[in-house]
Amino acid sequence: MPTTPPAAAPGCNEFLDRASERCKARGAQLTPIRRDVLGLLHDTENGLKAYDLLDKHLAGQPDQPELLYETALLAEKLDRLDVMERHLRKLIRLKPDDAHAYNALGYSLADHGLRLDEAQQLIDRGLALAPDDAFILDSKGWLLYRRGARPEALEILRKAYGVRPDAEIAAHLGEVLWVSGKQDEAVKTWDDSAKANPGNQLLNDTIKKFKGAKSEAAEPAKTDKADKAAPKPPAAE
Repeated sequence: MPTTPPAAAPGCNEFLDRASERCKARGAQLTPIRRDVLGLLHDTENGLKAYDLLDKHLAGQPDQPELLYETALLAEKLDRLDVMERHLRKLIRLKPDDAHAYNALGYSLADHGLRLDEAQQLIDRGLALAPDDAFILDSKGWLLYRRGARPEALEILRKAYGVRPDAEIAAHLGEVLWVSGKQDEAVKTWDDSAKANPGNQLLNDTIKKFKGAKSEAAEPAKTDKADKAAPKPPAAE
């Protein structure tokens, strides 16, 4: 008889889904510590335990860049934004040429609707260091969307998806396509990505939000504060 696993902290499945891709993008190795953390997330879906494990290792190696980065990202998924920002700013001080550190902090600020001018400066710094990085391009597109600049956001998100057809980029691109009146293209983008990434929570949540609203002939549901996966579309400037 199957058992129900403990409830996951919001976003932890995305952390697991994308950890290997982040390692490749950063040129990092999947260390024994990271394997332990990913195994914990996979086996129990318990973000708090995974965070505690990372935090314990970080206490023993406080200047280890990959530990700072992964602990920061998981802290963000657990809504510990102060911890996330502290670790990423320390990482930037230690490695001022780390494009993904700037990107992670800038994207997190933008995704929470916080200090958007500063978020743009951080993301632009990441792009200056890695101009063709799909994840950083995605962050820039998402920031522009959150600021209401839909045409510019769409152009950059198309470029990001062309470089790397990642599920999260597909979710973002599809959302901007949808609110820009290009629903058929949005659905195709989502469906193609869902076939390749059937378990991606962010992608599935975004599809459900927009396609579900259409099928029910209803307005999109209001965004819960904890639901960062599918923010309410901003008004165009």
